[in-house]
Amino acid sequence: MGPAVLGGKLASSLVAPLVRKLFVSGGPGAGLVDRPVRLTRLVSFRGEQRSLGEREVRGLAGKLVAAALDSRGEPPFPHDEETAVTDALAARLLALGDLDMDDVQAVRLGHGELAARLRRQAAGSGDGLSSDARYFLDSATEWACLHILEFFTRRSTFVARTLVEQTRGQAELIAKVDELISRVPGPDARDTAFERRYLSYVAEQHNRITIYGIDLRDSPDRWPLEVAYLSLEATAEEERTAALPGEYADPERTVRLAAEDALRTRDRVLLRGDAGSGKTTLVQWLAVTAARDGDRVPYVLPLRTLTRAGALPSPAAFLTAVGCPLAPPEGWAERVLNAGRGLVLVDGLDEIPGADRNRARDWLLALIRAFPGNRWLLTSRPTAVRSDWLAAEGFRELALTPMRQDDVATFVRRWHAAAEAPEFEVRLLDSLRTKRDLARLATNPLMCGLICALHRERRGYLPTGRKELYDAALTMLLARRDRERGLDEVELGEEAQLELLQRLAYALVLSRRTEMAVETAEGIVERALPSVTSAAGQGDAATVLRALVLRSGLLRRPDEGSLDFVHRTFQDYLGARYAVEEGHLDVIAGHAGDSQWEDVVRMAVAHARTGERAMLLRRLLAEDTPRLTLLALACLEHATALDPVVRAEVESRAGELIPPTTKEDAKTLAEAGPLVLELLPGPEGLSDSEAHGVVVAASLLAPHEPAGALAVLGRYRKHPSLDVRRQLVGTWGRFDAREYASEVLDHLDRTDLFLTCETPAQREAVATMAPWGQLTLRGAHRMADIIGSTHPESVTSLQLIANREVTELGGLTAFTALRVLLVNCPAARNLEQLAALSLTGLLVTEAADLSGLAALDSLVQLSVADRLPGRQLTDALPAEAPLQYLHLGDDATIDTGLRGLAHWQTLRALYLAPTAPLTTEDWAEVQRLPRLSILLLHGSLFPKNIGPVPPLPGVLDLSLLACTGDEDLSLLATRLPDVRTVLLGSATGLPLNTGQVVTLFPDAEVTAE
Repeated sequence: MGPAVLGGKLASSLVAPLVRKLFVSGGPGAGLVDRPVRLTRLVSFRGEQRSLGEREVRGLAGKLVAAALDSRGEPPFPHDEETAVTDALAARLLALGDLDMDDVQAVRLGHGELAARLRRQAAGSGDGLSSDARYFLDSATEWACLHILEFFTRRSTFVARTLVEQTRGQAELIAKVDELISRVPGPDARDTAFERRYLSYVAEQHNRITIYGIDLRDSPDRWPLEVAYLSLEATAEEERTAALPGEYADPERTVRLAAEDALRTRDRVLLRGDAGSGKTTLVQWLAVTAARDGDRVPYVLPLRTLTRAGALPSPAAFLTAVGCPLAPPEGWAERVLNAGRGLVLVDGLDEIPGADRNRARDWLLALIRAFPGNRWLLTSRPTAVRSDWLAAEGFRELALTPMRQDDVATFVRRWHAAAEAPEFEVRLLDSLRTKRDLARLATNPLMCGLICALHRERRGYLPTGRKELYDAALTMLLARRDRERGLDEVELGEEAQLELLQRLAYALVLSRRTEMAVETAEGIVERALPSVTSAAGQGDAATVLRALVLRSGLLRRPDEGSLDFVHRTFQDYLGARYAVEEGHLDVIAGHAGDSQWEDVVRMAVAHARTGERAMLLRRLLAEDTPRLTLLALACLEHATALDPVVRAEVESRAGELIPPTTKEDAKTLAEAGPLVLELLPGPEGLSDSEAHGVVVAASLLAPHEPAGALAVLGRYRKHPSLDVRRQLVGTWGRFDAREYASEVLDHLDRTDLFLTCETPAQREAVATMAPWGQLTLRGAHRMADIIGSTHPESVTSLQLIANREVTELGGLTAFTALRVLLVNCPAARNLEQLAALSLTGLLVTEAADLSGLAALDSLVQLSVADRLPGRQLTDALPAEAPLQYLHLGDDATIDTGLRGLAHWQTLRALYLAPTAPLTTEDWAEVQRLPRLSILLLHGSLFPKNIGPVPPLPGVLDLSLLACTGDEDLSLLATRLPDVRTVLLGSATGLPLNTGQVVTLFPDAEVTAE
């Protein structure tokens, strides 16, 4: 960064006043002195005319440095060096008073040499700074010197006229540079000015949303986002780490976080949510908060709007593509994204046709690859794309959860406060708690708003079914909405509005879109007007459509040229209504396999007559797929009248799916939605596998309807199956910690069962239950909290996983009954403190220091993965311990190999999973273990790291873990003649072909997991 470029960040308006403060003003008559004035008399921090001290000079330097850091664009050096750079610049400015020259001599030197003199005079001022900071310091010094010389030439006491002439060109150059900077600001200055306007625009544009139902009377139809926004929860399913041999593999872990925090831990997020769950509102909230904080530049990109224009936009066209009226400086968007400051919010993947989704993905991924370091959010309905659609590209998948009881209560209170109707609040909250059917509908902000509005308008009466709720909501919105001021006198009754709305909805449903051009909508209205008598005389199609948008409350204009429904739910409901009226059930049945038509199918069953329902449900069953069979089952909720033969057929076919017998069947079943919870049986008469399938399905549905899921899971709390009990423990994170502990966990048989705690709430809930003997604490829990909430005197097995809080393990001596311990604490050291416990099993997957292992001479089982100290195993492991099981994995044997392994003549089982190849010397140690009968090998050893396996006739049980199925095991077959059992563990979770292994080990029992 040269002086001229630096000037773009530090204009003369800042530097020039700073320079003037450094020098005293010339008094009258000073020009008559017949000798030059020394610099020591000119500076304002020396001599008799002193007006500044060293502290003030540092303050001036600090202002200059801070201005450079606060300017838009890439900072010239790291922020944490600000103080050091300020001190260094101040030291150089103060060195002016130490130069043995006068002002004439300084001008003769020029600004470059003067800056060099200051650097030499303030020797060491740049020591310890980064290269960027030193470069800035040198540039700032030169820029200051340029203005110092200009200051000298303009002093009235400057007597060397010839030198003035010689430096005039330099002064003119400075003036021209300053003028150029002021007239044509650099990219940073233009960007800064535009970003201020743009961020203000985004904060205002997206800061208002509709609260459904409040706009029915004289209230405004849009409300500040701060009033209406409700922080919802998002969840993600994450795999747990692989289990060690003989240990229980925990089920998938549900991670829960506030939806607005989705991008705080990951830069790429695919957020799924059902209709009305608040996805678009969340996008608005993220945009507004980013705009106000100023740390990111948000771009809100609704896909339905982008795809309508054809080609998806490049960054330069982001703003014009969404109708933003501001024109950015050329290249601004690319500079923002190149700097990694963008927040790109792509909304509504489900709202574009399936054929366009891969195109949208390619567009998005191209942007990500071209501009790494930014944050990216994509929203979609849950079933729009498969679960791993963007997993390979580093996207974390999150799902917006339905509103919980507390969320609903918060929403109801805010709604009534905004609507100024407090007299209805308590009555509605009571109804939502006691009427289960109503509570099932209040799962998202859209439905909650409608329920609140209906409750107020009907003065306490509420419908109980989904169709009845929509019917009532439509009547409320269409018949009670006030006429907008200033509109043409167009009278549209409820039926006329419905007729036009459902035609528009059906056109969108058929096109598999959620947005249409205004011209297209006008064409639909024009064709409908002759048959809609009450609307035919109200004006042309454009006039009628404009009135429909303004008065119905169901349509909106996201921009000047497009039209859509305020929510997809209304589009599906009205589209299905029109399809049934027009006899288009074949069309609906033909699209039932399309996930975008699921709600249309359900609503068609609700609207259809009895015979039509039967035909439609039979068509679904005829496809003979689990998904459509379950869709037929879900439709029964809406079939108030139905041929009992058809109902029985649907229930019979669904009976093949309920109860589920496998985990995969349970996941398929859960996709039918919360209705399944009412159909899941109790444990009586079920096999263990069926019972396990039921609790898996109920667990998966817990985020959608926690109360119903809890009721189902509570029936299984006395079940003896270990798999069932493990599943009940594993789903704890999907419920309120204390409520689930009280209703389910505290009633479980604890035999062979670990309880996993992740959150402080779960840990605190442990203290309220009867003691658990086997506990897993995952995450950062302090040792004092662990001891205080776990009944330590009763714990026999403890696992500390991913815990960065624990550094010393001495506190574990409070667990007097502890026998087995797993340590996954990166900062833990001093393992010798565990010698006070009579541990028989220790598994160390991560610790800061393993040097204390040698003191634990009571161990029977030991597993280590970190690098062991010493040159052989006897240097690191407890020599006196009666080890029977030893697991050496990952980096454990990098320095030691297996040297010294034969010292433990008591070993019966050995698990080898090292990253280093096994050598002849290593296998010789194994061969000298007289009691070794169980050998476990990791699949990563094959084919290169297995080494020269010697004959091991004593080995009876062989386990090959994390296999891919391609391993060549012929060498093992010749070296292990006495093997009687072979267990294969899959690395991918997919079934392994055991044919080759059976051939190699004909006398052994071969099984695969």
